Amino acid sequence: MVDVLIIGGGVCGCSLLYRLSRYKLNVVLVEKENDVSLGTTKANSAIVHAGYDPEPGTKMARYNVEGNAQMEKLCQDLDVPYLRTGSLVLAFDGEQMQVVDTLFHRGRQNGVPGLQVLTPKEIREMEPNVSDQVKSALYAPTAAVISPWELAIAQAETAVKNGAQVKLNCPVTAMEKTEEGFRVTAGGEVISARFVVNAAGVDCDRVHNMLCPPSYTVYPSKGQYYLLDKSQGDLVKHVIFQCPSSQGKGVLVAPTVHGNLLVGPNAEPAEKGDVGTTAEGMDFVREKAALSVSGINYRDSIRNFAGLRANTDQEDFLVGETEVPGFFQIAGIKSPGLTSAPAIAEDMVRMLGEAGLPLQEKENFDGTRKVTRFKKLSHEERARKIQENPLYGKIVCRCETITEGEIVDALHRPLPPCSVDGVKRRCGSGMGRCQGGFCGPRVQEIIARELGVPQTQVMQDREGMYIITGETKQGGKNQ
Repeated sequence: MVDVLIIGGGVCGCSLLYRLSRYKLNVVLVEKENDVSLGTTKANSAIVHAGYDPEPGTKMARYNVEGNAQMEKLCQDLDVPYLRTGSLVLAFDGEQMQVVDTLFHRGRQNGVPGLQVLTPKEIREMEPNVSDQVKSALYAPTAAVISPWELAIAQAETAVKNGAQVKLNCPVTAMEKTEEGFRVTAGGEVISARFVVNAAGVDCDRVHNMLCPPSYTVYPSKGQYYLLDKSQGDLVKHVIFQCPSSQGKGVLVAPTVHGNLLVGPNAEPAEKGDVGTTAEGMDFVREKAALSVSGINYRDSIRNFAGLRANTDQEDFLVGETEVPGFFQIAGIKSPGLTSAPAIAEDMVRMLGEAGLPLQEKENFDGTRKVTRFKKLSHEERARKIQENPLYGKIVCRCETITEGEIVDALHRPLPPCSVDGVKRRCGSGMGRCQGGFCGPRVQEIIARELGVPQTQVMQDREGMYIITGETKQGGKNQ
């Protein structure tokens, strides 16, 4: 009997798994894909929001501010890239200046520290490349950028190291209430659990309706982005927002934690699974971004991508116990879901404890993780690392200076990747200007070698995304 079964391996599900792994419990996370972080967590703005946007008194407002306060320490503990940039919300006319003033007072009410309303002169001193049409801006010094998928992976890995389980390729197909708890069918396996937590992202309504009468519906919203080369990474130093609307926080221009520049997103209705970009969507992003920063060189774009938000017909996050006792949910998690994830997980642990889950801490829990990033080492540290392990002397990804040693280490960590993009999310190989054009085949070879599988079984990313299916020529004396 599992104590807690978590459905969904996004940043919220992985955050809860990490929190629960500190207790003497049998905790399992099931994920329908072949890796964690493959939904909204993989494709979003990567912003740690300050907390001025949500309406005061909502769960969004509370979790946002609490999550922001926890994020830097969490990233330090788990060796996840984090960069406190601060953010600016730009106003270009009198009406938008009133919005900035509203956000300032709302943020103060939510408990956001350090907020200021800046004059055009102050804005230009901080960000000389923003439009000279700006009239005022809200400055939030506690905003930051991180690597969302690395946060999810790090928490899952650390949880597994502490005895939790992650079952991949395990879509939930049925659930029923029992006397002892629940019977959940996932990936063809039946799992008995005392408590179940639905953190299924854009599928949260489908999972909810397996046990409960329908009470909300997910209406996915797609956002499309440009990722630009590091040559554009210094164009702005802060996260540059436009005034929010009912469609979201608008098109932003922001540095990434890896030194690139991110531009986007738009917001458009989409079907579940639709993460394709369109010429119309990307044109919209460029047009709107030019209002904030006009000097973006899109010739340096190295990747376009899109992600889905789990918008529902409810205004707030849906976090708590459902009408079925023991069945909890972390649902309808749109922005600021990434920022809120650690606080949501902390609160969910409290709720589970109040519902009867025994929370006895482990004496030997280790909530930390350390990752070697070769390009961040000094020359002396690099020499020592190569002496310890010669694989660190072999550069596989030249764009990002990723070594074979780093890739092999990732393949032997507690939650090893099985795809080229799974390695990319852990090490950064393939994230540079060539987007894996040169290092991809070598990474594929290393995965096959280290996992002991044929190269034909190594996916690009999700199951079914084959890179090769077999040989095109047969060697022999007649050829």
